[in-house]
Amino acid sequence: MKIRVKLLLLFFTLFASLLLAFAVFIYIYSAKTRKDQYYKQLKKEAITKANLLFDAKVPAAVLQLIYKSAPNSLFEEEVAIYDTSFNLLYHDAVQIDKVKENRKMIDQIVQQKGINFDQGDLQVVGLLYQHHHKTYVITAAANDQYGLNRLQELKYALVISFIIIISLTIAAGYYFVGRALKPVKEIVDKVAQITATNLYNRVQVKNEKDEIGELAYTFNHMLDRLEQSFDSQKSFVSNISHELRTPLSTIVGELQLALIKERNTAEYQEIIRLSLADAQKLVRLSNGLLDLAKASYDQSTVSMKKIRVDELLMDARETVLKIDKNYKVDVQFALEIEEDNDISITGNEYLLKVAFINLMENACKFSSNHQCTVEIDFNSTQIRLSFKDTGIGISPEDIQRIFTAFYRGANKDFTSGNGIGLSLTKKIITMHHGTVQIHSVVNEGSVFSIEIPHI
Repeated sequence: MKIRVKLLLLFFTLFASLLLAFAVFIYIYSAKTRKDQYYKQLKKEAITKANLLFDAKVPAAVLQLIYKSAPNSLFEEEVAIYDTSFNLLYHDAVQIDKVKENRKMIDQIVQQKGINFDQGDLQVVGLLYQHHHKTYVITAAANDQYGLNRLQELKYALVISFIIIISLTIAAGYYFVGRALKPVKEIVDKVAQITATNLYNRVQVKNEKDEIGELAYTFNHMLDRLEQSFDSQKSFVSNISHELRTPLSTIVGELQLALIKERNTAEYQEIIRLSLADAQKLVRLSNGLLDLAKASYDQSTVSMKKIRVDELLMDARETVLKIDKNYKVDVQFALEIEEDNDISITGNEYLLKVAFINLMENACKFSSNHQCTVEIDFNSTQIRLSFKDTGIGISPEDIQRIFTAFYRGANKDFTSGNGIGLSLTKKIITMHHGTVQIHSVVNEGSVFSIEIPHI
């Protein structure tokens, strides 16, 4: 069921319920008012006849003749007068006797000083009448045909009005709901036109302050992220293709060259050594890509635990020293460790070790003395690490893009690499809610500063 139909049904149900409740209230209130007013009219008629009989001394026969001569005697008020001992003093039409009074009714009227009740289609009143210090009981009964007809007409008018108003409400509701949801339809039509080839298209935002404007604004932001992701993916695939093609082409060329003619053992060993070096580049590239993929995972899918950063740095140091026997890594502590929590964080041990290895290896690789100095500092909220070298440094132009995947600056001529390490390190530290900052001076060295909260 579409939202338009749901909204229309909801609005129709609410409005119809309120309108029906209002119509029922009007009808019930009108019916009660009619009945109360007719009771009052019956009492006035009864008292008038009693006054004519007792005060004006109008003969009973005359009053009965007036009653019988009424244009619609069937609905004329019938009055009967009794004394308190249930002796009939006057009756408009004894032979008809609509009320059928009895002693119990008379006693009830005397006791309660008046009663009102319905008897079939009749409304009946009973009241006490004082005359010359004597008490009389008067009953009056009649059918309010005029009032009932008016009430019936009111009921028909309410029913017809209800049907007409509901019909108009449905038509108007369908129109206005359509107008209200028109921007949503426009968004749907626009989104349906957006594909992977035209992610640059955006949904028009007419009013950012209403809900539909917020929807369009949020959707545009999602498209921004998707477009950026697609562009990054294209760049990623392009760079991977380039990085893989070069060592593979070199290996194939070297092996084809080895098959052209017979060679001596030393020449074959040299070809094998070169091919092995290119194969090791491929291994490092593959490992870097796998680590980069892991660092791009949703944090909720990466296992985290409490680890000591100093121990992780020592493990990373051992790994770096095995890469090249000329590398040197010096780990220093700015403060004395008193508790494990001072030097502990919650994180992924493997990924953090990869980040530390990348920073240590880069420092050693781009320094003439192949040395990296790591300093550990901490406080109650975070751990601060700095990785220093005295190498060739990084130019201000390269610093702007140093954390971009596969980007290599002017230092690419100094040593080999694939441009994954620093971008991977940035992703890993960001995953752990940390920050990475760099300070570098060309031909003097670089310092990479990392801050990671304890939790």
